[in-house]
Amino acid sequence: MPSALPDGDLVPEDGSLPSSALERFATVRHRADDQSNEGCVAEDAGRPPFGIYLHVPFCTTRCGYCDFNTYTADELGEAPGASRASWSDGAIAELRLARRVVGDVEAPVSTVFVGGGTPTLLPPADLGRVLRAIDDEFGLAPGAEVTTEANPETLTPAVLTGLREAGFTRLSVGMQSARPHVLRVLDREHTPGRPEAAVVEAKRAGFEHVSLDLIYGTPGESLDDWRASIDAALVAGPDHISAYALIVEEGTRLAARIRRGELPMPDDDDLADKYIVADDAFSAAGFEWYEVSNWATAAAARCEHNRIYWTGGDWWGIGPGAHSHVAGTRWWNVKHPAAWASRLSGARSPAHAREVLDEETRRVERVLLEVRLAEGLDVSVLDDGGRKAAQRAVDDGLADRAALERGRVALTQRGRLLADAVVRDLLPA
Repeated sequence: MPSALPDGDLVPEDGSLPSSALERFATVRHRADDQSNEGCVAEDAGRPPFGIYLHVPFCTTRCGYCDFNTYTADELGEAPGASRASWSDGAIAELRLARRVVGDVEAPVSTVFVGGGTPTLLPPADLGRVLRAIDDEFGLAPGAEVTTEANPETLTPAVLTGLREAGFTRLSVGMQSARPHVLRVLDREHTPGRPEAAVVEAKRAGFEHVSLDLIYGTPGESLDDWRASIDAALVAGPDHISAYALIVEEGTRLAARIRRGELPMPDDDDLADKYIVADDAFSAAGFEWYEVSNWATAAAARCEHNRIYWTGGDWWGIGPGAHSHVAGTRWWNVKHPAAWASRLSGARSPAHAREVLDEETRRVERVLLEVRLAEGLDVSVLDDGGRKAAQRAVDDGLADRAALERGRVALTQRGRLLADAVVRDLLPA
């Protein structure tokens, strides 16, 4: 089941932001507008990106490893407002509330990401309604990246065409593995070969950018199994691949099976070997890593929405359990779809709680996230102890020497395997 929400400060019923956060949010955008009026293109003038995340919490079944905020039809039952059919109305209501909170600040949306759950359980027309509402309320920036996640078994040529017509520009398909026994352990519904076929069909439908998600380290997955999954993904021809080490989350069916001794716990050495195999294979196929778990064939194929998260940018989360961050204020919605819908029907914010991040918290989070990027972390973010740790990382072969000479902490392949340890050294107690 989904994990509990963290505690935080109360959010006003109208969802209003602290005045300092709204002022900061407005200032950087007005500054960009002023520069653009002097003859600069807004993007060149440095307007920071602004993203919208849409959470669709519905699944037909719950995967054994998943602790995301998702619900099957049986779990939701007849709860008022919790149906798939009513989700788009709730999302549009929350978008309108967000517009009221932001006021007259010009904030064109540069990225939209629809996640879940299984967004493609909803009709493309419903998702299209929400995209039009984003454009109506905020405006979609020219060339905006508009992504939806999709489970392979929900995709047909008609659905893919409908998604393109709705306005989606990018598709992220959950492949996970090409081996039947691995998919069974993960409780995935699709059959091997279906994700690869979906990539081909998506391109035929007009998607320029298609990503495949893989998971390595599943109990019972051999190194040969993992190589087969990598090969199948590459043959399919996506321009982006994400590969994540399996994390065993407490409260999941997978964790219970491991605890009972039915399955072994993922092994750290095995995970490291599989990461190296993947990185080498992707590099040989023309992909470049740009974040520890993400590879793309070109800069245009990278996920710009995720980059907002990794660089401490601003995004507004819409939907049950969605998280948001604007100008140093972070908040999160109530998790259950019925509670979310009930609040919106009463013209109240669905936010459960929020926190205002102080400068030290923001600095620490910047180190945690930006060191995972290929361009690395600006050394100026570190204190004296952190700078000494950065030099040690270079001496130990965990960070690139030339990058440090340019003022960046950029991880080597070995450093990526030990990224958490590097971060601990960069942030001495």
